[in-house]
Amino acid sequence: MRVLIVDEMHESIVEMPEELGLEVDYYPHIDLEETLQIIENYEGLIIRSKFSIGQVFLNKAKALKFIGRAGAGLDLIDVEACEKRGITVFGANEGNKIAVAEHLIGMLLSIFHKIASGNREVREKQWNREKNRGEELFGKTVGIIGFGNNGQATAERLAAFGCKILAYDKYKYGFGTHLIHESSLSEIFEEADIVSLHIPLTAESDKFVNSEFFNSFKKNIYFCNISRGEIMIKKDLVDALKSGKVKGACLDVLENEKLNKLNPSQEESLNYLIQHDGVILTPHVAGWSKESYIRINQVLKDKIQRFLTK
Repeated sequence: MRVLIVDEMHESIVEMPEELGLEVDYYPHIDLEETLQIIENYEGLIIRSKFSIGQVFLNKAKALKFIGRAGAGLDLIDVEACEKRGITVFGANEGNKIAVAEHLIGMLLSIFHKIASGNREVREKQWNREKNRGEELFGKTVGIIGFGNNGQATAERLAAFGCKILAYDKYKYGFGTHLIHESSLSEIFEEADIVSLHIPLTAESDKFVNSEFFNSFKKNIYFCNISRGEIMIKKDLVDALKSGKVKGACLDVLENEKLNKLNPSQEESLNYLIQHDGVILTPHVAGWSKESYIRINQVLKDKIQRFLTK
């Protein structure tokens, strides 16, 4: 079986041929047009986020049997079209769950204990102790929306900080433990101090977080999005920050991450977020640790092996 890898990945990916008996071509710099010219020769494809895979691509990929995504989320792949053609699709969500959880906790601690602002002020030779008095995570109620790999890993770690965890997943039940309270959305709206998104981008979740969402919370909350930027309407978050309904935000993703190609509205919203001391922004790196870079390859290898032996 021939497998094409079209994205740059950790060098351990080259060990796959020997371990699984595959013939692998690793072309990390290939573009879409070049891929379309050769994809008919491959039974397997591994991709990260170089381009989308839809009907045009699948029409060319006549021999394709599986697609592995080196990361979490399958929103760039038309999974339904793949299923109709008998193509198995899998991601490596398990590979970056620890990185995602640790990154989010770091962002929350930075906001709650004013680490970013305190660091900046000391570098400017300002020594403002009272202004930078922190607030503890301990005792806070956290609403986790989506209880997959990343949601579960985050919930478990926040529980260790003494947080009460309310977890909601529309497609799962029976996952509650003595630390994790299986909840409804209405319970999260009623009780949460912090809410964190761990859901994939789908037609259903697109723009799920809007003004109605924020106004549904009884308390003023801290909001976290480390899933996909398109799930949230950024202008509505800005309005919620201005009104005080959202006290702070941890954002690893934006609806448009090409910062040199923002429309005027996106530019205005981003400028507000940049200037807000209660907002922490990172460039879509929550799951992008040195360890997860390697672990994702291992997850893909294991899933390919199971695919080959089923």
